[in-house]
Amino acid sequence: MEPNRVEELYPREKYLSKMRGFYHECEIIKVLTGVRRCGKSSIMKMVIGELLAQGISQEDILYFNLDKRPYIKITEPEQLDLLIEQQVHSDRRQYLFIDEVQNVKNFESVINSWREEGTLSIFLTGSNSYLLSGELATKLTGRYLEFNILPLTPEEFVGMKRFFGKSVPADRQELLNAYIYEGGFPYTVKLDTISDKRTYVQGLIDEIYKKDIQKRITIRKRTAFDAVMKYLINNFGATTSIRNITADLNKNGTEIKPDTVNRYIEALVSAKVLLPCDRFDMKSRKSLQGEKKYYLSDLSFYFAMNTDNRINYGPALENIVYTYALSHDYKISVGRIGKLECDFILRGKDLDYSYVQVAYTILASKETEEREYKSLEAIKGDNYPKYVATMDSMIQQRNGIRHINIMDFIRNNKRF
Repeated sequence: MEPNRVEELYPREKYLSKMRGFYHECEIIKVLTGVRRCGKSSIMKMVIGELLAQGISQEDILYFNLDKRPYIKITEPEQLDLLIEQQVHSDRRQYLFIDEVQNVKNFESVINSWREEGTLSIFLTGSNSYLLSGELATKLTGRYLEFNILPLTPEEFVGMKRFFGKSVPADRQELLNAYIYEGGFPYTVKLDTISDKRTYVQGLIDEIYKKDIQKRITIRKRTAFDAVMKYLINNFGATTSIRNITADLNKNGTEIKPDTVNRYIEALVSAKVLLPCDRFDMKSRKSLQGEKKYYLSDLSFYFAMNTDNRINYGPALENIVYTYALSHDYKISVGRIGKLECDFILRGKDLDYSYVQVAYTILASKETEEREYKSLEAIKGDNYPKYVATMDSMIQQRNGIRHINIMDFIRNNKRF
């Protein structure tokens, strides 16, 4: 899209509100990262729309999507530098937007040189964390801000459906099932059938492999990579380790070494398909090495790779709470208290903590209720808020622990 083309976009206020204070800042580069097709380009266009509404001149907005014509052949730093130079006027502030900037080799030096000119407010997007793993990070420490964009969380899912005139289930359970089955990639909201949505995500998985993984690492056997990817996607939310994954894959006929498994997982994390969550021992206050959980940036990845339509609500609800908390910029870990486990320890920007236990229901039996409350009640020595998050309609309180309905809490855009 050229900046002057009218396009109907659902406003993702969650991210725009974080960025507005930096729109006119030329010293700080604004970097939007996230899994491919999560909506980074659309958010960039929303920023352009807000700048135009503020009275910024059309000719002072420079927009290049390096994944699309006529810029797709811009792959060398000299080409990118010339492209920018042809449209820059050094006598006033302008706004530079570059989509998929990692398509240009050694783009960092070009971006840094234009940042030092002091007249460009620069916005970049990229589909993976490669953007912040190289020269950009080392050269520009303290001079860039990363905005981690996720696919739609449930309240955005509802908002976008209504924005485009799509029906939204009124019942909490039906809405939860729709969100889990359909996923949160913005484009899928416009598609009418589950079959079309799945086909779209299947194509997206292949695109991520070709553009965000294969170009970054050497993969000798695609079948081995696919086995690792499917294993992690099928076991999202489960505690695992490189050793266990390697052993399970070898036992099931995929010959692979731990180093290779680790490299493939790092590639999937870099491409933002997988979201890692470390385990944290609350007694020693130290991270536990080796064991991790991996969640999905979008639940549709699971159903795109499986023919089984049954929902395992335990990990699915954990995944929803995890990505929602991540969208609010919490730092997240899994807590261990002796033999007990707290699903999530959340640390906000104010350095305050909160604790969240996730379950489908605590009303099935007294034993279920005791299990979910026990780990939170074992946390001693602070007064940070504690939550049991479920799909229950009947809400109770116990020992200062808040019982919340997950969908109600998220739809009201509340913070933990």
